[in-house]
Amino acid sequence: MSAPAFADWTRQVQHDVEGALDAFLPAATQVPHKLHEAMRYTTLGGGKRVRPLLAYAAGALFDADPAALARVASAVEMIHVYSLVHDDMPCMDDDALRRGKPTVHVAYDEATALLVGDTLQAQAFTVLAECATVPPARLLTMVRLLAQAAGSNGMCGGQAIDLDSVGLALTRDELERMHQLKTGAMLRVSVLLGALAGRDLTPLEVEALNAYSAAIGLAFQVVDDVLDATADSATLGKTAGKDAADNKPTYVSILGLAPSRDLAEQLRRDAHDALAPFGEQAQRLRELADLIVQRKA
Repeated sequence: MSAPAFADWTRQVQHDVEGALDAFLPAATQVPHKLHEAMRYTTLGGGKRVRPLLAYAAGALFDADPAALARVASAVEMIHVYSLVHDDMPCMDDDALRRGKPTVHVAYDEATALLVGDTLQAQAFTVLAECATVPPARLLTMVRLLAQAAGSNGMCGGQAIDLDSVGLALTRDELERMHQLKTGAMLRVSVLLGALAGRDLTPLEVEALNAYSAAIGLAFQVVDDVLDATADSATLGKTAGKDAADNKPTYVSILGLAPSRDLAEQLRRDAHDALAPFGEQAQRLRELADLIVQRKA
């Protein structure tokens, strides 16, 4: 039987992940009600689910257990959503719109937003650690990789550099390093955890997946910068033009619009090349690289 079309596959994964997140999040009827309601408000019913899609695509390469993939996908999405909730707060990016609706600190209050982020991070590790279908030694590696990707040598470190870079003239290398941490680390760990949900990886397999992840991680941010400069808020589901308004260094501000688009296309080709060792089995990962570069929001 032939594989479903890419659009059908993405819709199915998004549907499955929505169901998994709904099951793994505390019910809004559970005390404390407002906290649990706000966690569900920000996590469910929105977003492209790029990280879960990457986890499922990598898992397909290594015959990953569906139950393990559901937990991996939910864990990486919870970490991602927590980072968005905190990023949007007044102490950081101070944004009022996310995924087409008011941000958590606007819909609720700042204290609740802070706790939502904290709790989603804790819940992510709970969900992953309770995976019973992965051998304990490999599961411990997966928990460690997720912690590293989310911490000061990953996403949080990249955000710290981003906040410290407002108004500064970064070099392209400095900008790339920031985004390898801020965005790339969590995209990479989504791929690796999806693969590890299937089996242990050889060094060559890890190298190929790392090269793919590095390319799509930078491509994701380059396209984000292009969209911030060219799309409107309704299309993006968040405030457009904010990078320029906040005087943040971006690929567009450093390279220009056309060269940034060219770079994104080169990174898409690099991602495809990195997957050569896996042959046709990596088709979903190739299609996701295309999606990341060709998206309009």
